Amino acid sequence: MYSFPIDYIEPVFRPPSEAKSLILPVTNGCSWNKCSFCEMYTQPQKKFRARKPEDVRQDIAKAAQSLGGVRRVFLADGDAMVLPTRRLLEILADLKSAFPDLQRVSSYCLPRNLARKSVEELAELKAAGLQILYVGMESGDDEVLSRVNKGETWESTRSALCKIKEAGLTSSVMVLNGLGGEALSRQHAINTAKLCNETQPDYLSTLVVSFPQGEERFRAAFGEDFTPLSQQGLFEEIRLFLEHLELDRTVFRSDHASNYLVLRGNLGRDKQRLLDQVNVAIANPGAAPLRAEWMRGL
Repeated sequence: MYSFPIDYIEPVFRPPSEAKSLILPVTNGCSWNKCSFCEMYTQPQKKFRARKPEDVRQDIAKAAQSLGGVRRVFLADGDAMVLPTRRLLEILADLKSAFPDLQRVSSYCLPRNLARKSVEELAELKAAGLQILYVGMESGDDEVLSRVNKGETWESTRSALCKIKEAGLTSSVMVLNGLGGEALSRQHAINTAKLCNETQPDYLSTLVVSFPQGEERFRAAFGEDFTPLSQQGLFEEIRLFLEHLELDRTVFRSDHASNYLVLRGNLGRDKQRLLDQVNVAIANPGAAPLRAEWMRGL
């Protein structure tokens, strides 16, 4: 019987674009883990800890022996960048030695943890093989960020993304459509667009906030005045967001399973086409190719 070389502590998450990557856990859980909208690492077994170097090294050796020509590696769990630069460099060196065909290494990234790293350190990590950092911006509005316990601000996210760009790393930013509910929808859309304009991410994706385990945890932080956006409200918010975006060369995707309306393009080249698609969904939902409710998920 075939046995996968790495024994994961479930559940394990990775970005959609890392579907073909080897998932290498270097930490367990998330170093912040207080965001009220996120249920990814709330289980007891996912309590945060950094994995022992010898355990990570052993996983790399077993994967090299069993899997052969690995080209992509994603460092799990929630934020490998919480590890000291020295430790990350050791992991990257071990990966490079084990996988001669390795093309890229990536990780989730909390902006707060880049506050502890200099541009020079990030450039050193890039030279060692790190290429992509996935940053959960969620919102560019400080009120929304505060009310969902994100632990970040406009400035902390701006600073992190600017460091990533200056170091020559690739940034992939995620935004949550509907995170501010009805009351904060407008400021959430506009201020998030402004933060994207300020930082010019390489990739930008939108997901729809959802609560598969119920809204109780979210409401406890946000407040009982949270009113979820309707499908039309979500479309109107994404339209406002797109209207205020002024991006030069950003790959834009709104095709996650949580989205009703699939949008793909490059900004700013395709801005008007994307807005036209949203306008059709608002004016005549029946004429738009919307994802059925039963097909949506995380």
